Amino acid sequence: MPDYSNHQRKLINRYYDNRDDIMLTKVQELVTELFLAETKSKTDQLWKRVTKAMENLKIKPSVIEHIVASQDPAVLASNVQDWLKGSAPKAESPNRK
Repeated sequence: MPDYSNHQRKLINRYYDNRDDIMLTKVQELVTELFLAETKSKTDQLWKRVTKAMENLKIKPSVIEHIVASQDPAVLASNVQDWLKGSAPKAESPNRK
């Protein structure tokens, strides 16, 4: 592992401290892109990115499946609004007892 300067370590730590906010912002941007997507291939690509972003947010797999199965940006947007209010359905951590 490379040695990082204090400044670099602080940047890395801040990134991971704010990772949920970063991912939530990314999902918001993807909602907009989904509404504007014109081709099926672009839509499919965006839904894959949405799925990955929701996994990074640790959203329950059943919720992810429901949203992706609907293929409806309005459903995703509704869930994002709920998550912004702080009610994201988090998956159980395997390390919790």
